[in-house]
Amino acid sequence: MKKKVLVVDDTIYMRALIKDALPDDYEVVGEAPNGEIAIDMAFKLQPDLITLDNVLPDMMGLDVLKTLGKSDLNCKVLMVSAVGQQSMIKKGFELGASGYVVKPFSPEILSTEVNRLFNGTQLAKGA
Repeated sequence: MKKKVLVVDDTIYMRALIKDALPDDYEVVGEAPNGEIAIDMAFKLQPDLITLDNVLPDMMGLDVLKTLGKSDLNCKVLMVSAVGQQSMIKKGFELGASGYVVKPFSPEILSTEVNRLFNGTQLAKGA
């Protein structure tokens, strides 16, 4: 059975790049252009993985992580962001991110990181 993915990014272009880079055994079940829609879709769709941009039009991806972390939603969150400062990456992991890919990225890097997340290495804390 394919793993369900919710792709969260404010640009259609980046959502398409992420979709194309996902391994074949992953299925995109939803796309969200902002944090509010992402949170609603996460609870409705119950994805196995959320790819989450950190800079969204209505809130930061870290705020989405905080909200998801307070729930019993059981999925992994891969931050995919142009914000690559160590302090932001550290904060993402503290809030429950399972991985962090800095834009721009190659499809191979994203695919490898997604596969790593599902080979038992790191679970999101409640997110």
